[in-house]
Amino acid sequence: MRKWILCAAVVSLAAAMALGQAAMGTRPGRSLVPTETAAKNSVEYLFPEQVTAPANQPTTVAMHFRVAAGMHINSHTPKDEFLIPTGLSFPEGAGVRLEGVTYPAGAEIVLPLDPKEKLSVYSGDFVLLARIVAAAGDHLVEAKLRYQACDNNACMPPRTLIVAIDVIGTRN
Repeated sequence: MRKWILCAAVVSLAAAMALGQAAMGTRPGRSLVPTETAAKNSVEYLFPEQVTAPANQPTTVAMHFRVAAGMHINSHTPKDEFLIPTGLSFPEGAGVRLEGVTYPAGAEIVLPLDPKEKLSVYSGDFVLLARIVAAAGDHLVEAKLRYQACDNNACMPPRTLIVAIDVIGTRN
């Protein structure tokens, strides 16, 4: 009988703790999905995984990305100096040099919280045109897309997405 009472007490305590934690997560202003998780999953690199380019010659590569539903990211030219612009970079010494990027025009949106302020954002699918110059050979490049993801209520801290691309520089 004592064991049954002790088991019942432990189960009741565990249930009370779980209800308390659930109540904390549903307070106004608190998200059930941690901000880190929402920001981490807000942008996805789609393709290409591999690119063949003539060695030592400028080549344009269309890099495709997708912003998660219900989210947007600041364009490369946000309208507010405090917002983080989207930017693409390639590491030095990777055998592939990034000469420049053509970014799409941002879509202007107005948020319900501040209907007077227009934002320049990317949402859904978007394409960056990267101008690269590859040395001869096979190069695994870990490019980086830096962005700030937001929903209609808040912006997350800036994140950097690693974009892996196998670039093959061919000799003529």
